[in-house]
Amino acid sequence: MPSLIDSFQQAGQGQVFAFLDQLDAGARARLLAEAAEIDLAEVARLNRTLLAGGAAAFELGDLVPAPYEALPEHGGSAEAWGRARAAGDAALTAGRVAAFTVAGGQGTRLGYDGPKGTFPVTPVMAKPLFQVFAEKILAAGRHYGRPLHWFIKTSHQNHEATEAYLAEHRWFGLDRGRVHLFRQGRMPAVDFQGKILLEQPGAIALSPDGHGGSLRALARHGAVDLMAAEGIDTLSYFQVDNPLVRCVDPAFIGWHLLGGSEMSSKTVPKAYPEEKLGHFCLRGGRLAVIEYSDLPLALQREVGLDGQLRYRAGSIAIHLLDREFIRRVTRPNSGSELPFHRAEKKIPTVDAAGRPVRPAQPNGVKFELFVFDALPFARRPLVIETRRADDFSPVKNAEGVDSPQTCRDDQLRQAARWLAAAGAAPPVDASGRPPWPIEVSPLFGYDEETFGRRWRQLPAPPAVGAGLYLE
Repeated sequence: MPSLIDSFQQAGQGQVFAFLDQLDAGARARLLAEAAEIDLAEVARLNRTLLAGGAAAFELGDLVPAPYEALPEHGGSAEAWGRARAAGDAALTAGRVAAFTVAGGQGTRLGYDGPKGTFPVTPVMAKPLFQVFAEKILAAGRHYGRPLHWFIKTSHQNHEATEAYLAEHRWFGLDRGRVHLFRQGRMPAVDFQGKILLEQPGAIALSPDGHGGSLRALARHGAVDLMAAEGIDTLSYFQVDNPLVRCVDPAFIGWHLLGGSEMSSKTVPKAYPEEKLGHFCLRGGRLAVIEYSDLPLALQREVGLDGQLRYRAGSIAIHLLDREFIRRVTRPNSGSELPFHRAEKKIPTVDAAGRPVRPAQPNGVKFELFVFDALPFARRPLVIETRRADDFSPVKNAEGVDSPQTCRDDQLRQAARWLAAAGAAPPVDASGRPPWPIEVSPLFGYDEETFGRRWRQLPAPPAVGAGLYLE
């Protein structure tokens, strides 16, 4: 059996250990551990398929907009939505659903030093994203009488900090035994000749394998087996930057289960043609997400006879996945493995003498997996419309669109709508935003229905005014 170093030499990747003799014992151990993460056969296959011929031109093929289940106010069947809600309620009561947060990122783009899940987002109490999700999951467990499991995908960059933060805050009231953290995988960057790059003499240029890698991580870290042991067959996937998300949405779950779907996705109508959302489409008769950068602008702007955008179904990275489907798409040689994508990047590296190189132009390729690439492999995949105002307000940028300010404003508008529906309408401006900060803890009400029920049960509802916080 060849040693690890011999394996790299035989694969033509011996340059990874070019500076091994110059490293101290600790640095050597770290480099060898990083090398052990790498699947050399997979790198060789990606070099053949994605690197040798250069970046393949994106093929639109016979593309058409994908159908989706519309909300009742947009022509959908209220009766069908009612059946879906009942089926989802039953699944949650039976303990068949778990939540899954993809949380590998840092708050760098927000000017924040720390895991993005620890970033404060709420308008009154400045609760971090993790606390918002934890309280929604806790509230749902109480409502349905079945505590939920919560899977959290971290990264090598933020795993220890995330785990320490959640432990410091006592898992925000959740049972520690039902909160499961695991790191996503990493892939080595290669130069344009397919050689694995070093970031430093004792460190390989490794980067996360993309949000699609979260499915591989679920399988590799035993989460799929745990789900099977716990009787969980449906996983609710969402990203860490969206505090409005309904972590477990019974109507969405019901559509998924009643339709016999292996993977279902939420959609919102695009706000404008150039909005940076992927597009749900049928390509070759199969459901797919076409990224905004791949769909020609003429198609993004195309309008149908009804005056609406033809390609209006935008992807907001909220999915439901069947447990055994996850197992299948992560099984080697299953015929359903997610494809890797290549991305040309400026990758910090070292020269032949070990000196740092900061390239001004792309000097190599990173390999990534996208979770929505699982859709074409799914049986009976579904796309379900949701209300943007109650499900999607991400925090991505320090200022402007999708910023902490726009997200806080959306939370305020949601609270004002819920109060109005419960008979306690605050004054609002033309956009629906109240003049004062108002915050509703998910433990008081995690959707309009549970909020209204709790509000009407209060013996003496508080005055709706500045700094109102309901828990």
